[in-house]
Amino acid sequence: MRGPLPWILAGVGILAVILVGAAIGGRDDSGETVPAGEWAQNVCGAVGVWRAHMEVIVDDLRDPSAQSVSGEEPQSETPQGRTGFARESLERAVEATDTLVEGVENAGAPDTPQGEEVADRVADWANDAQDELEETQDGLDEEADTLEEAIEQLTDASRTIAAVLVSGTQTIAEITQLDPELVGAFRGASTCEELREDSSS
Repeated sequence: MRGPLPWILAGVGILAVILVGAAIGGRDDSGETVPAGEWAQNVCGAVGVWRAHMEVIVDDLRDPSAQSVSGEEPQSETPQGRTGFARESLERAVEATDTLVEGVENAGAPDTPQGEEVADRVADWANDAQDELEETQDGLDEEADTLEEAIEQLTDASRTIAAVLVSGTQTIAEITQLDPELVGAFRGASTCEELREDSSS
C-alpha cells in the first residue's frame, strides 16, 4: 500500500497548472507584442510558480523516506523504490516545466527594443530545461540493481532540477542586461519582486 502520496503528487501538479494559468491571466499573447510591465508580470509569475514547485520536488528527492506512510518500511529504501521515486519526481518536474513553457509562450514579447530577442531567450531556456529533465527521466527507464545505483539516480535527478533552477535565475538576470529598458518593468512587477525574494532566501 502506498497511501495517499500519488493523490498528493497529482494534486500538487494540478495546482501548479492552475497557479501558472492564474499568473499569466489565462491569456494567450503568443506571437504578440505586449506592454513591458505586463510581460514581466506574466513571465515572473510563471517562473515563480514553477520555481516553487521544483523546490518542493528537490526537497522530496533529498529525503524520499519522509514520503512513506508512517509505520511502514519505506519503499524508497529499496533500489526499485528509489528508482520509482526518482521517476515520479521527474514526471512532476516535466509536467511543471511543460506548463512553464506554455506560460512563457503565452506571455508574448515585451514592447522594448530587444523585446523579441528577450522573449526568445526566455523561451529557449524553458525549452532547454524541459529537454534536460526529459533526458534525465529517460535515463531512469532501466531499474537500478543496487541501492548505490539507485541513490546515484536520485542524485542525478536532483542535480538536473537544481541546474535548471540556477539557469533560470541566470537567464532572468541576463535579459535585463540585454534590454535595459526591461529593468523598470521587472522592478515594478510584483511577481518579479517575489521571485527575487525567493531566489535570495
